[in-house]
Amino acid sequence: MSVRVLVVDDSPTMRRLIIHALTQDGGIEVVGEAGDPHQARAAIKALSPDVITLDVEMPSMDGLSFLERLMRLRPMPVVMVSTLTEAGAPATIRALQLGAIDFVTKPTVGRPDGFADLPARVRTAARARLRQTRALSAPTPSADHAFEPDDTVIAIGASTGGVEALTAVLSRFPANCPPTIVTQHMPPLFMTTFAARLDRICAPSIVEAETGCPLRVGQVYLAPGGRHLELTSVGQPRCRLSDAPKVNGHRPSVDVMFASVARTLGPRAVGVILTGMGNDGAEGLSRMREAGAETIGQDEATSVVYGMPRAAFERGAVCRQLPIERIGERLVQITNAMTKAVP
Repeated sequence: MSVRVLVVDDSPTMRRLIIHALTQDGGIEVVGEAGDPHQARAAIKALSPDVITLDVEMPSMDGLSFLERLMRLRPMPVVMVSTLTEAGAPATIRALQLGAIDFVTKPTVGRPDGFADLPARVRTAARARLRQTRALSAPTPSADHAFEPDDTVIAIGASTGGVEALTAVLSRFPANCPPTIVTQHMPPLFMTTFAARLDRICAPSIVEAETGCPLRVGQVYLAPGGRHLELTSVGQPRCRLSDAPKVNGHRPSVDVMFASVARTLGPRAVGVILTGMGNDGAEGLSRMREAGAETIGQDEATSVVYGMPRAAFERGAVCRQLPIERIGERLVQITNAMTKAVP
């Protein structure tokens, strides 16, 4: 059965490009188009589409305001269409926090194939599990005085749905959390914006990783968009960035990060695989478990897309599956030198 899509964008030219990209996929039917949120509202009522593609910037009501109302009154899968600019990145991150499933960037002169993966993202959005969005401005981290990190390093991988999932996990970390490395599939400019957003609302310091930076308590290092993040074992564990070819279609790749953690730290690590499409991370997490590390997978009920966690679980790489609301707390428990984790 075809995925029925409504295209919402104020530019007729952009609507034509989006419709052309979508109709190249035999499993997608574009059932309508709208030039502003008011037209979109009427079209949603009349057509009941499975998925909406939504422009961030539109007249009369911007895409974010429309998305917020839509998710409150009639939640449905939305794929944002964003500009690859400094202005577009924060709006896109905010859209993902409001409940959009995914985003694509508009084509540019230097990147004319910007809509090449739009059909796949729309199909994924149609299958995604919608979750009620939560306020993200008031995290409740564990109290520092009750936590003393052991020598464990945490490694987390995520993709589609990862903005909300990572926020839920990292907002539970105390300011003196264990050194943590993260790979989230995201373009460079958007990852820079996401890191800054997380740093503002979470207790630890959250930065994009740089080659050579040592892992320190109270620091969370995110893989920059477009570069693999690995650990090296020369003396103190340090970050290393790489422009090596894509793995599982991704750079950065969760598999690359997890495999380096298994080689470098063995049992002195915890691996976590969160919501995402595909199987990136399954092999690397399996190596971590074989090396003696504890591993956690997000459960199906709370995953926006139960792809990466499923692949890892079915491979036997996951020691324990947990809902996203419990993963941050569990990580704090098992890395606390002051108390032993409760099984």
